Amino acid sequence: MASVIEVTREKFEELVSEALDTIPPELTRVMSNVVVTVVDDPPQPNLLGLYTGIPLTERGDWYSAVLPDRIEIYRNAICRVCDTEEQVVWEVRITVVHEVGHHFGIDDARLHELGW
Repeated sequence: MASVIEVTREKFEELVSEALDTIPPELTRVMSNVVVTVVDDPPQPNLLGLYTGIPLTERGDWYSAVLPDRIEIYRNAICRVCDTEEQVVWEVRITVVHEVGHHFGIDDARLHELGW
């Protein structure tokens, strides 16, 4: 069995923050009522990240006083699929951008077409 890349929670949270910083400011300015968190293990195998909430494209006048959307990035799952720390950095970025895309209402098929 191959060894799993070890990235501390603190370092992993920095990688997630750095990935969020790569999103263009014109997009981050319109992100609304969403929290991004690092979680050690996913609720199901092979899941690297998960968006839960109501995408911006589906919010209407009725949208108020609701809990924030959640983007979870799964530290151990990402570390398991990577062979180097450089791959972890890249996979974190891809996963963060992918889940933020869901916040903007972009589905998996389109995100994969775009390379995310």
